[in-house]
Amino acid sequence: MVRTTVQELAAAVEEPPRQYVVAHEQDQDLLAADEMPEPILLIDLSRLTTADAADEADKLRAALQTWGLFLVTNHGIEESLMDAMMSASREFFRQPSGEKQKCSNLIDDGGKHSEVEGYGNDKVVNQDESLSWNDRLHLRVEPEDERNFTKWPTHPESFRDVLLEYASRTKRIRDVVFRTIAKLLDLDEDYFLNQMSNKDPGFARFNYYPPCPRPDLVLGMRPHSDAGLLTILFVDRDVGGLQVERDGKWYNVPAKPYSLVINLADCMEIMCNGIFRSPVHRVVTNAEKERLSLAVFYAVDGETVLEPAPGLLDDERPPRYGKFKAKDFGLSFD
Repeated sequence: MVRTTVQELAAAVEEPPRQYVVAHEQDQDLLAADEMPEPILLIDLSRLTTADAADEADKLRAALQTWGLFLVTNHGIEESLMDAMMSASREFFRQPSGEKQKCSNLIDDGGKHSEVEGYGNDKVVNQDESLSWNDRLHLRVEPEDERNFTKWPTHPESFRDVLLEYASRTKRIRDVVFRTIAKLLDLDEDYFLNQMSNKDPGFARFNYYPPCPRPDLVLGMRPHSDAGLLTILFVDRDVGGLQVERDGKWYNVPAKPYSLVINLADCMEIMCNGIFRSPVHRVVTNAEKERLSLAVFYAVDGETVLEPAPGLLDDERPPRYGKFKAKDFGLSFD
C-alpha cells in the first residue's frame, strides 16, 4: 500500500483534510508574524577563519544568544553547485509518482511502517497530532560506508554526484562553526570536533511543500527543535516560509539568495550547557507557489555520552543537563 503524498493531495482537494488543520478559522492566522526586535544576522563565514575574525565571531555570538540561528554568506559552496542541487531536487519531485516511489521509505509490510531513509511522508507518532503539509526525501550522507544508495534517486542522473559534493562542503562549514563556537566559549578550538567520531550520522532532508489551499490553517512543518548538533539549511530563493519562535512569538526568517541558514540543535545546546540554545522553528505554507528546501543535519552516534562541556562548569555555573547517551535522549532523524 502506498500512502497518498501531500503533492498528490494538493492537486486533488480544494480544502485540506482535517488531519492537516492546526488552527481554527477563529484563531489567529498562522501566516501572521511579529515584527522583528532585531534582525537575524548575516555572518561572513570566510572571515571566521582569518586573523581578524574577532568582529565576525562577536556577530556570531550575538546571533546565537538572540535567535539560535543565523545566515551565512561566503560559505565556500559555489552558486553553480547550489543551483545544480536545487535544480536536481526540483526535478526529482516533479517526476511521476511511480518514479519517486522507487525511493520509497515504506517497508514491505503493507505500508504500515516506514524507514527514516527514502521518499514519502514522515511517520505519524501521535494520532492526535496534526500532519505537516510536505513530502520529503531523507538520505544518509554520513558515515560514507553507511550510505544506502538504493534510496537515492537515479533521475536526474546528476543527483548523486551533486549531493555528494554538496554534502562534502557542508561538512567543512560544520567544522568552521564548531571551532568558532568553541573559541567563543573559551574552550579548546577542537573541543566539539573531538566529541565526534567516524560513526556520527549526517542526513540530507529534501522538503517539498506544495501549494496549500488554506495556508492560514495548515503548517508546512510543525513547530520543533532539531535533535542533533547542527543544521545547515538551503532554502528556496523564491518562496519564504521558515519562521523561528522567540518569547512565545513567531518571526519570519529572511531568505537571501545563495546564503544558508544555520541553527544549533538540542545536543549542541546540552554540550554548551544552555549558553547557546536550540531554537524552535516551523514552516508556513503558500497558497500559490511550491517551495523546496534542503536541510543537512549533523548529529552524534547513539553511543556518544552527552554532557555539558566541563570547561563551562564551576560553582557559579552548575550543569543544567545530566549525563546520558545520545540514544537515551530520544535522538531521531525524521
